[in-house]
Order: sequence, then structure tokens, then C-alpha cells
Amino acid sequence: MTEPAAVLMPGFVGTTLPAWLEARLRDGLGGVCLFGENIESPAQVRAMTDAIRAANPLALIAIDEEGGDVTRLHDRTGSPYPGNALLGRIDDHDLTALVGRTVARELRAVGVNLNFAPDADINSNPDNPVIGVRSFGTDAERVAAHVATWTAAHEREGVAVSAKHFPGHGDTAQDSHLALPVVNLPSGALHERELRPFVAASQAGARTIMTSHVLLPQLDADRPATFSPAILQGVLRGELGFDGVIVSDALDMVGASGEIGIPAAAVRAIGAGCDLLCIGTRNTDEQVGQIMAALGDAVSAGVLPAERLADAVARNRVLAEGLAAPTPLDAAEVPSFDLDRAIAAFDVADDVVLEPDAVILTLETAANIAVGDSPWGPAAAGAATTPVFAPDEIEVTGVSAVIVGKANHLHEWTRAAIDRAREQNPSVVVVDMGWPSPDRAYADIATFGASRYAGEALLRLMGRTR
Repeated sequence: MTEPAAVLMPGFVGTTLPAWLEARLRDGLGGVCLFGENIESPAQVRAMTDAIRAANPLALIAIDEEGGDVTRLHDRTGSPYPGNALLGRIDDHDLTALVGRTVARELRAVGVNLNFAPDADINSNPDNPVIGVRSFGTDAERVAAHVATWTAAHEREGVAVSAKHFPGHGDTAQDSHLALPVVNLPSGALHERELRPFVAASQAGARTIMTSHVLLPQLDADRPATFSPAILQGVLRGELGFDGVIVSDALDMVGASGEIGIPAAAVRAIGAGCDLLCIGTRNTDEQVGQIMAALGDAVSAGVLPAERLADAVARNRVLAEGLAAPTPLDAAEVPSFDLDRAIAAFDVADDVVLEPDAVILTLETAANIAVGDSPWGPAAAGAATTPVFAPDEIEVTGVSAVIVGKANHLHEWTRAAIDRAREQNPSVVVVDMGWPSPDRAYADIATFGASRYAGEALLRLMGRTR
């Protein structure tokens, strides 16, 4: 086995296994990460994962299937699951376990053996542009408890989880896909709050934990977590005692490689303590070759200790050998979740009046990269909606209308659009399907999720379905 290859997990273009990737897998590539653009149907995914295993029986096949706004299997239809924020508000561990278990069964049925979930971040900052409803909430104890429940249920089905984004991406107002966020909390606060869900995940059997490209000056003033031995080896391995596989968040993100490039980022990540490197989405044979060369050169030059690379390879192999064989394609069924439970968890202002025949306008902000362009909300649930892209497109004078957006308070134009709608029609109802501001200034109704399921619950609340 070529050691540098065994720590790499690239993405690729297409819905079938490319020839270059098949060759890399035969030569010992550690695994593959699937994204929404790689997925057409369960049968197609299973055929693709079968081809991956034929090339490398020990390949780790990963995906981001969080069971909510972030979905890959349901990228074309929107997720049928409640999502973490709603689960945290419902606070029923039997339901959380059902979601974790069912997500794992869906993945196992299509041949995926590693899930980059659950999100173990505490959404401490309501202005967080990338976590939000992906989190189980703001209370450390509740988040930790649901992370543990979800993790244990998922792992029991033979599909490994990757609790993310260590040591916490919740208390920031920046997106590490686009920048290097800073979480400047005292070490004591980090241990009492941010780290608790990761401890819970580890104790519940999480076989992997994913790093964050976040700078935590109180732990390491110079290096983000993905590149920090103090954080990965000192805190995660040393203080918390985690002995599983440490996975890097995608190295094509600005917070990781924006200034140094992916090959250099790969060297730093392995040197810091990462074992498996998520490279990104549309990777190429040339990129993988460059990363392998950089790792090999770093070992030869003494920059990257050979034993650190060998340790990473060994950990990945143990993980791959321990994962269950995939079950038949027809083994997974997604249950129908009770819509009334979601409605009871919505935050609805006392004076809201909803009309079943109200027109629905959706504020179409750019989705963060983690969520992507999956259908969301009432449109995913089958309702006719009018998309809005600018404030001057709002026209609700004399009509019953519902304005639906996500994290409405975060965008200047959505605030302006809502203000315009309220000026035209004081009876307009504003729905926030993301994480709302604490004062609910732009949320008459907060659903704490924008999955297809949440959209179905909103339509029932409007009186459109039984």
C-alpha cells in the first residue's frame, strides 16, 4: 500500500466511478467522499459504492448526511428528517435515536460506511452563518445528550459517525468555507461548553471526529484546529482520551488552504494529528497526485515524521476493517415523522393569523456551501411558492401572504424585503426556517429547520394539509 494514498479521501465529478479514481483505489487510496452531485438514486449509489469496493475492499466511503438541512441522499428532494435543532427543541431521545438509526440504515443500504455527522457544535452565536439549525441547540447539556443518543443509535447500525467540528464551530459569525473564523473563549469556557458534546460523542462510541478550520487563540494562537498538535494531540487525544480516527474538514475550504494550497495543508494536517483527509468536492487525479507527492516529500525531508503518517494509515485501516458489510438495497425505509411534534416545537408569536390560501413568497438567499442547493421548506414539500431575490420584488398589497426565509436577520436585503412587505401589508406573516435572531424581529414563526419535513409541518400549520 502506498502510504500517502491511504490517508486521502477525495471527491469527484459524476455519478459513476471515474477511471482515474478506480486506479487510485486499486493502488491504496483510503476512500472517497460522496456529494449531492454524485447522487441520482439509491440504486445508482449502490452500484457506485460496489464499484468502489471492487477496486478497494477497505475503502472508506463517506458522505454528509446530517438528517436535516444538510443532506446528500435527498439532495434533489429535500430531507425527510426533522434536523438537529428541531430534535433538540422536541427533546425526545427516542425520536433522536430513531433519526440516527434510520439515517445509518439508509447509508448502509447504499454502501456508505462513514457519515460526517452528527453536528456536535453548540450554536452559541445566533449570527452563525454555517451552523445554525445544524446544531441541537444552545445548551451544552442538551446538545451533548442528543449528540450521544444520535451517535450511539447510528453506530449500532454499523456505519461510523464523525462528530464535528472539533473543538467547536458554534461561537463564531464566520464561515470557515470562506474565511478563518476565530473562537476567542477562555480555556475553561471551552471545556465547560464547546467540548462537552465531543466528550459525549466519544463516550457513545463515535469512531471518528472531524476537525474544524477555526482558530482558538486560548489553545493555539497560531494554528487553526486542523493544523494544531496542541488541540488534536494535546486536547482531543490527551485530555479527552479519544483513540479513534481524526478526520479533517474539507481541505479545499478557505480556512484551511486559502493561503497555502491543498498539498501544504495536507502535510500540516497529518503532522498535527489528522488521520484521514477530506480533500473536497470536485477533485482530480492531478490534485491527488500533487497531495501524495507533497506528503512523500515532507517525510523524505523530515518535515513530517514517517511514524506519524504510518500511525494515520494504521488507524484508517483498523476503522475500515471494523465497519460492517453493507446490507441489501431494500433494507432501509424512512419512517413518516409526526408533523404535529414539529409544529409544537415551532416558536409562534401569539398574534399570528395564518390563512390556508395565503400566497407563499420565499426569500432566496445564497445557501452556505455545507447546505448547498437542496430544495427546502414549503417548496420542497410541494407547495407553490414565488421566489424572491431582491426587496423590490416584494408585492403583497391587498393579499394574504406568508414570507419565508432562512436566518432572515443575517442579510441586509432580506431585512429590507420584510420591512417592505410589512409596510405594504401589516398582516403579512414572516417565517424564519433558519436560526432566528434572539429578538425574533424578523420571525413571526421560527421553525428551526428548513428540511422538507419542516416544510410539510409549516404547511399543516397553515391549514393546507390534515
